[in-house]
Amino acid sequence: MYATPLVRAAAAVQRGLEALGLFADVAKAEFRKLRSVRSTYWTLLAAVVLTVGLGAGAGAFVPGHLSAADRQSVDAVRLSLGGLHLSQIAVGVLGVLAVTAEYGTGTIRTTFSAVPQRRLVVAAKAVVFAATALAVGAVSCFGGYFAYEAALSDSSMSSSLGDPGVLRALLGGGVYLAVLGLLGLGIGLVVRVGAGAIAALFCLLFVPGILVDLLPGAWRDTVGPYAPMEAGSQIFIASSRGQTALGPWGGLGVFALYAALALLAGFALVNRRDA
Repeated sequence: MYATPLVRAAAAVQRGLEALGLFADVAKAEFRKLRSVRSTYWTLLAAVVLTVGLGAGAGAFVPGHLSAADRQSVDAVRLSLGGLHLSQIAVGVLGVLAVTAEYGTGTIRTTFSAVPQRRLVVAAKAVVFAATALAVGAVSCFGGYFAYEAALSDSSMSSSLGDPGVLRALLGGGVYLAVLGLLGLGIGLVVRVGAGAIAALFCLLFVPGILVDLLPGAWRDTVGPYAPMEAGSQIFIASSRGQTALGPWGGLGVFALYAALALLAGFALVNRRDA
């Protein structure tokens, strides 16, 4: 029997609602798994403590070691978020473990048996993890900033949320951690072994910067801004003096591209390999 356009549209809407309902159920299950693992709490707590603690330490001790000229030129927001360089390790490792832990224990087979749509499971993992990392990252960045301001021993290095670039940098720090976690998750999907995926993530973050420093000056200025961590860190720099030619949003876009490529590789491989 011929279906009218209205009937076909209604059927399409019904299928869409069913798919959305399934995705919501899978996302709830993934959130339960993420919060049921003790390492999740310890890792995220470490990220918050490092960002807030180092922010307070920077405010209390750094001004006394700077000259008057340096105090005027320093990016106070970037200084308050110095802990991100350590907390990013915790979030990146958690992103890797969000995938590889299930492969290591074999529970991924149970997950894929319950939900045969593997890519749906991966998408739910990514959304749940990104939302969690973004929330924790934003809280830790604002906490680090306010701890820095509270401990600051020199008012000339102070700033406020209304100053240009400050709010963007603080929110951007949370976005940076979320994207970094997704990069780790994508690498975990590809490698599937925790130690190997963590090693690959650290190499991608830290090795390019070392190699760029070995290049001639002109090449360094051209290639350097595209190194993953250099590109991503532009989003939490408030002052234009410390930014590269990519700028905050261009740098974040390049960093997000690295994460997207890792996730796309994971999506491509998840249906082609045995669990």
